[in-house]
Amino acid sequence: KPVRPNAPGPNDVYISALVQESQGTKYKLRGKAKVETRETLLEADESDYDEESGDAEARGNVHFHHFLNSEDLHASRIEYNVSEETGKFYDVRGSSPAKIDPRPGVLNTTNPFVFEGKWAERIKDRYVLYDGFVTNCRVPKPTWKLTAPKFDIIPNDRAIAHRAWFKVRGIPLLYAPKFYKSLEKRPRKSGFLTPSIGNSSRRGTMAALGYYWAINRSYDALYRGQWFSARGLAHTVDFRGKPRHGSDFNFFLYGVNDKGLLLDDGSRLKQGGYLISFDGHSDLGKGWYARGAVNYLSNFTFRQAFTENFNEAIFSEVQSVGFVTKHWSSYGVNIAFTRKENYQSSIGDRITIRRLPQIEFNSRDRQIWDKIPVWVSLESSAGLLRRNQPLFQTRAFVQRLDLEPRVMTAFRWKDWSILPSYSVRETFVASQFDAGTQTVRGDNIRRSTRELGVDLVPPSLAKVMDAPKWLGVKMKHVIEPRVSFRQVSGIEDFKKLIRFDETELLTNTREMELSLTNRVYVKNEAGATWEALTWQIWHRRYFDPTFGGAITEDQRNVFLSGTQITGYTFFNGPRRYSPIVSALRLSPAPGPMAVEWRQDYDPLLKRFTNSTVTVDNRFGKYFVSVGHAYINGVPNLSPPYNQFRGLVGIGNEQRRGWSAAFSAFYDFREGQMQFITTQVGYNLDCCGLSMQYRRFSFGTRNENQYRVAFVIANIGSFGTLKRQERIF
Repeated sequence: KPVRPNAPGPNDVYISALVQESQGTKYKLRGKAKVETRETLLEADESDYDEESGDAEARGNVHFHHFLNSEDLHASRIEYNVSEETGKFYDVRGSSPAKIDPRPGVLNTTNPFVFEGKWAERIKDRYVLYDGFVTNCRVPKPTWKLTAPKFDIIPNDRAIAHRAWFKVRGIPLLYAPKFYKSLEKRPRKSGFLTPSIGNSSRRGTMAALGYYWAINRSYDALYRGQWFSARGLAHTVDFRGKPRHGSDFNFFLYGVNDKGLLLDDGSRLKQGGYLISFDGHSDLGKGWYARGAVNYLSNFTFRQAFTENFNEAIFSEVQSVGFVTKHWSSYGVNIAFTRKENYQSSIGDRITIRRLPQIEFNSRDRQIWDKIPVWVSLESSAGLLRRNQPLFQTRAFVQRLDLEPRVMTAFRWKDWSILPSYSVRETFVASQFDAGTQTVRGDNIRRSTRELGVDLVPPSLAKVMDAPKWLGVKMKHVIEPRVSFRQVSGIEDFKKLIRFDETELLTNTREMELSLTNRVYVKNEAGATWEALTWQIWHRRYFDPTFGGAITEDQRNVFLSGTQITGYTFFNGPRRYSPIVSALRLSPAPGPMAVEWRQDYDPLLKRFTNSTVTVDNRFGKYFVSVGHAYINGVPNLSPPYNQFRGLVGIGNEQRRGWSAAFSAFYDFREGQMQFITTQVGYNLDCCGLSMQYRRFSFGTRNENQYRVAFVIANIGSFGTLKRQERIF
């Protein structure tokens, strides 16, 4: 720290008092006595100071301040050597500045840490406190405190409490033979984690204990064992590392040795398993970059039974990807390794698609000459692929080559724009599918396609007008029309192609898309401008209803022409029209409020086939988020679906006062509440308590969980409620 103003010199000691007496090198200071050095200040009613030895004894209303470490102590008597910076403090009490830790889920406070003890001693930069306590609550009646017969503290390094009791309102809750707390800016220290205990109707009593191992400055590991009295032992392993600058990784494993769910007939249904994830990246230099995200799930039943997140529990895909890439100018090279698993049910049947590897070379639109409006682009790939599913599987390595150069230009007249493009695409696959026998043959297949596209962008229409008083001062309405034509030809063997990805979804087609977008911009009295409303409607007309013979009647057909306009499949036979897709977004005020409503109207069925509505808003300390998803199409295309989700809450769990929230997922078709969470918490200036109730009810899982967490400001939380499981 910089030297404070008017501080003594490096080797000087200032003394002062109302009355001073000296006997050689010894001084008696009476009344407002002060002994001051460059780093410390000792104040008392009276003091004795020996200039030769540096010993000072202060009595009565003693105040000791260390400027370098911002330490502030009070005592009835202090024996201190200003030269060696050692001493003893009797009936001591003091404080140390708060260390703010702005991590998510950690309550923050500016309260200093307060400590009291019968006596303490200072040895250089180390303090030892005897028969005392530590807290960051307001005294004399702190909400929590850590008591121990001995505290060993090194400021800005660490604090150790021996035979410590953690007490709340005077009630002992936790005992630790040795309690360690790092005081470093970036603390990393090996040691046992705080144990936790909880309860679940499906797992029984849950008790957990973990150990954190700081291997060295670049690697650390964590193991956490959790015992379920009704199910068995769960293991969590988390290993992280930073081998060098620009590279890091994280390995995570979670598994359960399940002895089985006890059924009514006395038998047990085993649902154990494990999941593994790995995420890492590295800057390889010279523009090359590598990234990997590997995920492996032993079985889908394990995910449904033991995951703590509702969205993860119902998610049926497991994806892994690793790639090495480089980009320069308008070019890019990717070397990718991917694996995707899609579970069809909980009994283990799944579809697996793998690329091992796939090399891609691409070029974005690039103008070939500044004087003419012509741009060229390129997409190409070569890879070894595999598809495995219950009905068939391909060879371990199926070669596929794909090359598509494209040329485009632009013609503009006044506010009109015409954007034509033309591409040639060649695809080679070393296997093909026999629809008659439902088998894969090793015969090669080659596909040659030609694609012509023309986009017509008319001028936008705009009008400025006065806005309603509740909305703003001025508003601007803009209408943006667009017409696109697309023709693809040359695909003769669509049904022989094995579906690996969107490359095989391309079909012969002649189609036109009409799009109309309305935008409303609003300006308020403060001068803020925002887009208050966006309503886009688009629709496609198919001039070839069979898509070159690719349609199979009374069956789900997935084509690129359909996936580009909506995420819901609508082809179960020849058709000339797509559904009319509408997307409405509202933001009545510049802030967090947002409303989005998307729906598809099918002219062939003469009804709305799906609808999705989401509303999110926060006003003051209140927040709400609701959503509804509805599917009413053809059963062999998309199963009927009707679900509601909602979240309402008040407060903020990182601020003082009450906080409460409730979330739910309800299935109207099943008439079942699949997941609910209720969380209530209250924070003081130094600590807080959060309680949560969770219920899972889907598939074979019917479980109630009770979680609790006690949060200490600037330190962390203790209990069974993890940060990733909180509502806030």
